[in-house]
Amino acid sequence: MTEFKPKAEEERLIDQLVDHYVKKQQLIRYYLESLQAQVFVATESPPLSELVHSVKQRLKKPSHLKDKLVRKLQDCRDNGSAFDITTDNLLTRITDLGGYRILHLHTHQMAGIHENLLILLDDANWEHHEPPFAHIWDEESREYFEKLRIRTEVNPRLYSSVHYLIRPKGKTEPIVEIQVRTLADEIWGETDHQLNYPHPHESVACREQLRVLARVASSCSRLVDSIMTTHYEWLNQQR
Repeated sequence: MTEFKPKAEEERLIDQLVDHYVKKQQLIRYYLESLQAQVFVATESPPLSELVHSVKQRLKKPSHLKDKLVRKLQDCRDNGSAFDITTDNLLTRITDLGGYRILHLHTHQMAGIHENLLILLDDANWEHHEPPFAHIWDEESREYFEKLRIRTEVNPRLYSSVHYLIRPKGKTEPIVEIQVRTLADEIWGETDHQLNYPHPHESVACREQLRVLARVASSCSRLVDSIMTTHYEWLNQQR
């Protein structure tokens, strides 16, 4: 397959967008720190402290943004649509420039995390850019998340995570992303991100192993669910 190559003027535009992002990183970092002070301090206190394992903060690397913009440009060219990302809308069109990742032990904790996170965000004057959604790849996960009124999107890469796209109330930018996933899914996510993102690994065997790892991670989360269910049933029997 021929490598996609932007035209000279397209390359200049993408460089301008990346430069604009670099200039805006301090603003995004400011809102991330505000979110940390307003919301994620609560992960150290009940009830979230009993549900959350850890929280990670991140800013998108400029090189990763450039690669993402090139892929979007290629998609537009393939689809015959206009590439309409500008410096005026970059911080709203690209929604993963900055964010947090909440890690938890097992799937059933998601109900409590979701409920409490919605309350904390509202109290801290953050609003949703769009409703929360979950990347899933199996019907069992779809049923669970839809009971929580979290819409689902099937991900062909077998990626599993719940996403909240939020912004400060009364402001259009920046969009901040919160991802929530189990520790087992994080193992797959970090491995896949290092080897298979943003471009698929050239080794078919490696790609297939990553797909197997996704299934193993999901099975691991479900096994922990089962262990915790058994544990609480045992506790109830001791009373």
